[in-house]
Amino acid sequence: MKKVLYSMLVASLMACTPNQTEKMDTENKIDTAPDVVAGVLKDNSSLNLADFQWTREPESCTIKDNTIEIVTKPKTDLWQRTYYHFRNDNAPVLQVSTREKFFSFVVKTDFQESHHRFDQCGVVMYLDSDNWLKGSIEYENEQFQHLGSVATNNGYSDWATTAIPADVKEMWYRLSRRDDDFCIECSTDGQEWSQMRVCHMYEAKDQIRFGIYACSPEESSFKAVFSDIQITECMWKAHDGQQPDEE
Repeated sequence: MKKVLYSMLVASLMACTPNQTEKMDTENKIDTAPDVVAGVLKDNSSLNLADFQWTREPESCTIKDNTIEIVTKPKTDLWQRTYYHFRNDNAPVLQVSTREKFFSFVVKTDFQESHHRFDQCGVVMYLDSDNWLKGSIEYENEQFQHLGSVATNNGYSDWATTAIPADVKEMWYRLSRRDDDFCIECSTDGQEWSQMRVCHMYEAKDQIRFGIYACSPEESSFKAVFSDIQITECMWKAHDGQQPDEE
């Protein structure tokens, strides 16, 4: 069994080297891939990183045990129109696909090497270029950086942030789904969580794709490390408060 898992991880590692493999047909592979989330929740099994698929590949990556290391390419980003009026849609994204409507996805990020403005890595739900959601820390300067999230619906992005000290170099994220509504939370220890965003994603009605991303929008490159990756039952509980309006 260990040999089989090792072979699967080696196959994933090979897929991380763009010059050695042809560009995969991501749409077809993801749509026909097994529903990893449903399998994990049903069987209480561990997550297999070999089930993740690249939407776009990074400069390089290494996958071992329960850790993914991604080296970013310069001038890669995710952004659509709003305020800046430009569009960037070339950040590396590594995802799995699911139709499961209630779950949480947890990942720890380590970005010790981030050093240039806008270097970032975090959690993502990327459906297509006009519809996606991400949460991360963006480096700004030696004094502070931006802890924030972006929700992009129908080709327009927003950006909600708060300034945190520049010496923070690790952060946990938890992305939770309840139907077509989503919550992103963050944590410094993986135990106590703070809400970053609650939002509705108009195109997330059935099958979605979610996972991790890392990018360097300017002339920069750094290594982002993702670990402690897991899928759990939905930790974003049903609303306990004002009752829904009657239709």
